Amino acid sequence: MAEAKSEQKRTPKGVAIARAHPGAGSPGGHVRGGGGAPLDIERYLSERAAMVERALARAVTETDAAAGRLFEAMRYSLLARGKRLRPVLALAACEGVGGPLEAAMGFACAIEMIHTYSLIHDDLPCMDDDDLRRGHPTNHKIYGEAIATLAGDALLTDAFWVLAKSAADLGKSASGNSTSELTNAPSPAAMLATIAELAAAAGSMGMVAGQAIDLLGEGRTMTIEELEYLHRRKTGALFIAAVRGGARLGGASEAQLEALEAYARALGLAFQVIDDILDVEASTEQMGKRTGKDLAHGKNTYPGLIGLDKSWQLARELERRAQHALDGFDHRAEPLRSLASFAVERRL
Repeated sequence: MAEAKSEQKRTPKGVAIARAHPGAGSPGGHVRGGGGAPLDIERYLSERAAMVERALARAVTETDAAAGRLFEAMRYSLLARGKRLRPVLALAACEGVGGPLEAAMGFACAIEMIHTYSLIHDDLPCMDDDDLRRGHPTNHKIYGEAIATLAGDALLTDAFWVLAKSAADLGKSASGNSTSELTNAPSPAAMLATIAELAAAAGSMGMVAGQAIDLLGEGRTMTIEELEYLHRRKTGALFIAAVRGGARLGGASEAQLEALEAYARALGLAFQVIDDILDVEASTEQMGKRTGKDLAHGKNTYPGLIGLDKSWQLARELERRAQHALDGFDHRAEPLRSLASFAVERRL
């Protein structure tokens, strides 16, 4: 596997030296915020998810009564309660380099809209054929396959409208033409780079390619290298885009972006390994979606290729690598450290 290569031990040039963070890199370890108190990651996730959901509710509203059913379908899946891990990662990365939440909120919404579109399409009968998502019937079970497909199409396209509009709004804020307190908006170059990376991560070089490889690989045993290649695109690409984009909009240096990409690469794969494990070990009620479906569909998974014990070992090693990538960051990156542990320790 590509991840098996030895890690460099140097701190990336231009990244601040971190203070000690008890428990980082060890499952169950507590990390501490700037005031010295342990960070309650469940509370942090809940608060940040609520912020994202409020912004999403404002971003996707009915603008055409004739297409009301479409907007209803979009909001049905988009506003269903979920972990919101990807947008929360974007916000945490922005704050981790000293940026304000406002700078990355539009981007965080775009990330979640793209993720939700992918779930709607993945659940369609022609893809993974699922009938349960986040504890509710999947979109096509409520609105039919045609409207579900269009809802996914609209969320993907509107995500870039939301992101572009947020750039314009941030520019007005920085120029003093709004009531916002933001005084240093991301540069046009930073916003364009973020949009380009997000599009690449979502399209034929990233998530869509991964889904195609996954479908084409059903019924055929992959090598572990092929499985990693698949998941670096289907799952990992959007994790990297979320972290790099949030950090860039927060004013990150190139050295910080390099370190955070290493963090997100390890985290994204760890998340997928745990997803594969939970499909075997968890119940449908715990997950809010059907479990055991990977085996039923003949899909390649980490437990299927290397067994459950080695899959757990791999997940914990990937968490260690994610934590190591943050060694050069200070207390502002504590949420990112805790999110790496959460991704491995979660049971949902």
